[in-house]
Amino acid sequence: MGGVAGITMILGMIRTKFAAVLIGTGGVGLLASLNAILELLSTIAGLGIASSAVRDIAVAVGKSDQQAIGRAVLTLRRMCWLTGTFGMLTMVVLSPVVGQLTFESDVHNLEIASMGLIILLANISGGQMALIQGTRRVGDIARVNIISAVAATVVTIGFYFWLGLSGIVPALVLAAAIQLAVSRQFAKRVPVPAVVMSWRESFDEASCMVKLGVAMMWTGMVSSLVTYATVTMISKEFDLHSLGIYSAAYALSGLFVNFVLQAMGTDYYPRLAGLVDDHAAMNKLVNEQTEVGLLLAVPGMLATLVLAPWMIELLYTKEFMPAVELLQWFILGCFVRVFQWPIGFLQLALGKGGIWFGTQSLFSIVHVILIWVGIQFIGMEGVAIAFFLLYIFSSGVIKFVGKYLTSFEWDKSVFNLIAKLVPAVVIAFCIGRLGGSLLLNLVSFGLVIAVSIYSLRTLISRIGEGHRISRILFRIPGLRRLAIG
Repeated sequence: MGGVAGITMILGMIRTKFAAVLIGTGGVGLLASLNAILELLSTIAGLGIASSAVRDIAVAVGKSDQQAIGRAVLTLRRMCWLTGTFGMLTMVVLSPVVGQLTFESDVHNLEIASMGLIILLANISGGQMALIQGTRRVGDIARVNIISAVAATVVTIGFYFWLGLSGIVPALVLAAAIQLAVSRQFAKRVPVPAVVMSWRESFDEASCMVKLGVAMMWTGMVSSLVTYATVTMISKEFDLHSLGIYSAAYALSGLFVNFVLQAMGTDYYPRLAGLVDDHAAMNKLVNEQTEVGLLLAVPGMLATLVLAPWMIELLYTKEFMPAVELLQWFILGCFVRVFQWPIGFLQLALGKGGIWFGTQSLFSIVHVILIWVGIQFIGMEGVAIAFFLLYIFSSGVIKFVGKYLTSFEWDKSVFNLIAKLVPAVVIAFCIGRLGGSLLLNLVSFGLVIAVSIYSLRTLISRIGEGHRISRILFRIPGLRRLAIG
């Protein structure tokens, strides 16, 4: 999954570069607004059923309960069709209202209404992926992601060349259709026991999914609301050009972090859910994921901090250079996010929907307030600073909740790792803020190299030289000597 995430990251960079060149900062800003609308309504329409179904399927598979597997899958498929259709119709009906709220005009109403089809396609595809993930067919998840990412890249670039700004929505629709087709083909490979259920029984079965699903949906919804509120505030306080700058910085900051978290999360959540009766084992797994996440993510984040100006120009254009200052603050927030992320899954794995609901609501409220204050008193950079402050606050809350649920504590190795990596990140950030002299650049490059070697050696020592990942890495000339010393 790490390799797949790396490939999709590269493909995302290619799409980003073509978007920057073909539709400019204003087009990137428009794309960010449309994606924020789509994300919000898709999340609400889905009711979190696909996400909660992963847990139900994983638990049933762990118990080898064929009847439970069949009932969960049939219920999931029916509910995804129903909620997707409802979401599509809602998007069409509300398109004039959403257009006024977002753009204060009706110029983009047709595009907004057309995105209703994406909600239906994505909902059905989400159900297929929940089945694949719940049964832990990681290889199939990897194949679906790669094929879909390649197809989305080709489609997106083609429509931007052909239609420019008008090609944004058609590209999104066709990419969603391809994702559904690919996921359906791989979901058909999963042996699902045939069961007979009435629609009433499916609704009864779905109620259990919805209880946790609504909590998870609420999390996604409030997160989407924050995104929507952010892009709306930026576009109204400034303009679509500024929104494009923000979108570039935010997207680039998450490249390496999302690469790591996506790779781990695909298998981590089902594994954690399978250990719900053993809190000690859960805590051990959380610590392992925290350590591996930091070792994988921090070198990339440091490189982003150091190379920010060059990366912006490489992946976007010189028109996006004001994004550098925002990117530096976003990276700090992402660093904090990496070591709090594994702890948060304890709430979902234990089925504590109410706690998840409360904490995520609190974080979203705090985030919006911080963003508003940042815009009013600092300007565009205040949005990025708000992101960093949010994760400082949320880390303390999530750590407290983890201790309450499973008596979670970071073990000594995680504390030692954090103590070593925090100074490196802070130094790289300060050098980036000071900017550009040759001496500072040399120091920052040396820091990136030193941390990368340390992370590689520590990672190999944790997973062992015989691990297949180690064997793959050792095929790179000179890497064995760096890793082992």
